[in-house]
Amino acid sequence: MNAIKNFDELLAHLKQQSVRKRVAVVWPADDKTPAACAQALEAGFIDAIFVGCEDKVAANQALKPHADHWTCVPATDADDAAARAVALVREGKADILMKGLINTDNLLRAVLNKQTGILPKGNVLTHVAVASIPTYHKLLFFTDAAVIPYPNQQQRIAMTRYVASLVRNFGTPQPRIALVHCTEKVNGKHFPFTKDYPVIAQMAQQGDFGDCIVDGPLDAKCACSQHALEAKGLHSPLQGDSDALIMPDIEAGNVFYKAITLFAGASTAGLLVGAQCPAVVPSRADSSQSKFYSLAVAAMAAD
Repeated sequence: MNAIKNFDELLAHLKQQSVRKRVAVVWPADDKTPAACAQALEAGFIDAIFVGCEDKVAANQALKPHADHWTCVPATDADDAAARAVALVREGKADILMKGLINTDNLLRAVLNKQTGILPKGNVLTHVAVASIPTYHKLLFFTDAAVIPYPNQQQRIAMTRYVASLVRNFGTPQPRIALVHCTEKVNGKHFPFTKDYPVIAQMAQQGDFGDCIVDGPLDAKCACSQHALEAKGLHSPLQGDSDALIMPDIEAGNVFYKAITLFAGASTAGLLVGAQCPAVVPSRADSSQSKFYSLAVAAMAAD
């Protein structure tokens, strides 16, 4: 499998695979979620299980041509839909979870419920974004822009492990992962957690994350530009060619996410990983196209 470098190549790969993933869609009362599902149904890589809002789904004209590939499960309200969708995943009847018109916190309560949820013991729930940036030569993965405010060492290790696995699913056998910060030097006084960055890089060298290269701290420019490295007189095994960035905290990750979409024209996808299945949990401001790409990324993560 060749490395997938943009969303068009991702969609072509999914079409070639001819495999449909089962998506449990939680309370599809908005317009963008069914529209994204209709695109994915047309592309042929999902079967949809709409949990709740049966009348609205049945009346959706875009879904009618694909009636053989979607079903409805009744639910009394959004919280009931979340519980039922999570149960479908837990019972092995769905491969992907997708948020509709429900607050993220409400959906996460169902995912994280200690009795009936789908987060395996010891796992960490984190957000991974995937961006196609016109000025970068391949897809760029980064975490976490949405879930973990200030990652501790255990969470950052989990992020590195998850993102390495996801990048490999996209056909890159040896992911290059940068531990990002505003400095290229460990600074225990002002940025205490940078002391743990070399520990994670050492774990990568020992094979703890599979075959991958991890380095840091690096700023985002040095992580993704050999010219920037040379200009600063720095050397890194990543060689300015990172596949993924581990952000220092949610503030940096979220600002980066918004900046590349607003100022760089990036197309993005995002999902939660670490649970029993990937979960597409888009923002209300995300377009149906972004949700569609997120479903495509989730279909790869589900493998």
